[in-house]
Amino acid sequence: MTDLRTLVKMALRIKTDSFDEEIDSLISAALLDLNVAGVVPEELDELVRRAICTYCKMNFGLPEDYDRLKLSYDEQKAQMSNATNYTNWEVS
Repeated sequence: MTDLRTLVKMALRIKTDSFDEEIDSLISAALLDLNVAGVVPEELDELVRRAICTYCKMNFGLPEDYDRLKLSYDEQKAQMSNATNYTNWEVS
């Protein structure tokens, strides 16, 4: 499976290594943001990877479609935060 940085670089259509530090920072921020929402997946499956890519696309540079990406990311995050297999909240 492709590592996160490579996956995000593909999503951003970046071939150079010049932005690796910024991309790594965005990936970390995405994971922290998901964690704040209660999303603590056991593994980084395709839904989590897609949310991370969306977060990075939303926050890298000045995207023209920021609002669309923000809505998409917020929906992805909300869906995962309501799914028991993506959270560590106890079900009573």
